[in-house]
Amino acid sequence: MSGTPPGVGETAPDFTLQNQHGEAASLTERLADGPVLLVFYPFAWSGICTGELCGIRDDIGGFTGDGRAEVVAVSCDPIFTLRAWADAEHYDFDLLSDFWPHGAVASSYGVFNDQAGMSIRGTFLVDASRTIRWSQVNGPGEARDFAGYRDALGALAAR
Repeated sequence: MSGTPPGVGETAPDFTLQNQHGEAASLTERLADGPVLLVFYPFAWSGICTGELCGIRDDIGGFTGDGRAEVVAVSCDPIFTLRAWADAEHYDFDLLSDFWPHGAVASSYGVFNDQAGMSIRGTFLVDASRTIRWSQVNGPGEARDFAGYRDALGALAAR
């Protein structure tokens, strides 16, 4: 593994990556509009990853809190793979490519498996001050449980 993931209350590492359309997307810019849910996942087209991202797509209001947060998914796949996958699965949120330098952003979040060359399932709710308000890290083959996320998003909305 690439290190220890930042915990709740710690500052989220900033980054700029390209989305599936080749557009630059930075965490700081996204946070100007409100909290961001960062969803690191291993590979496009894989079974658990497709199931999780389709679950987000199908309940996007539950994940965005009706517009109070933005979902941003991150993997080490190249942008062309992400574009094909987003088009095929109708993902309306950004899929960011951490392809090169390979896994640098995932490493900064402590969720890069350098032996396998992929992210593991790390999930971070980041508020406007770049503070992590909720996180969950799951190993390969372990699906996420987003129940705690909804509580954390509700607590942010109540502030």
